Amino acid sequence: MQKELSVFLITKQEGKNLDACLASVKDLAGEIVIVDSGSTDDTLEIAKKYGAIIYHKDFTSFTEQKNFALEKTTKTWSLNLDADETLTPALAREIEDTLKNPKYDAYELLRSSVFLGRHMKHGGMAKEKCLRLVKKSKAKYVGGRVHERLEVVGEIGLLKNIFMHNTYISIEQYFAKFNHYTSLAAQTMYENKKKFNPLKLLASPFYFSKIYLFKFGFLDGIEGFLWALFSSFYPVVKYAKLWDLQRKDK
Repeated sequence: MQKELSVFLITKQEGKNLDACLASVKDLAGEIVIVDSGSTDDTLEIAKKYGAIIYHKDFTSFTEQKNFALEKTTKTWSLNLDADETLTPALAREIEDTLKNPKYDAYELLRSSVFLGRHMKHGGMAKEKCLRLVKKSKAKYVGGRVHERLEVVGEIGLLKNIFMHNTYISIEQYFAKFNHYTSLAAQTMYENKKKFNPLKLLASPFYFSKIYLFKFGFLDGIEGFLWALFSSFYPVVKYAKLWDLQRKDK
């Protein structure tokens, strides 16, 4: 039977992650679509090993990159993954069985994350709902430069098995992405004429308490503490960067 599932990814310098990701979907996908924004490592060689269809597009925003990738898929159903994510065998089987007789137009998947080498069981990282599996004709990405989301016309179901997010392997890597993402978020707010709110600069204790205490992040040891602490900086830095952009206009 023809496989009516496209798996698509956007990539740049993902040689350390991509092999495991594509290995987890190779038996499930009818095609693999890669949109790369200028990798100089072995990302493209790994993609070719799995028979991926590769496109180049200079990075503009996550929303535009992923819409471009989605448009390039040709199958009825599309599954988006990041290069540092892998399907578990149980989820791959569940997706295969679900698409034999789908009851919905899209499906949320449950993501479980590894942070600094630890499989996180709390702090909102154990079973995070992510809309990833969609009927192509019913979906598009909306949002700004960062924090894009899928918008679906139709009903959405939920699959029960998890996929893995092998996220930040070092603190250095975390803050490199942190700096990039907060800058993109601030630029999006600036372009949308978002008003700076100085109260946002006082938000860290609230976000830390939410993750570390109310979502039981303390049960994940030092990694849980660091995740809550680092995450609580995000809105503060994002709004500080917005203030800095607006300050330069005056």
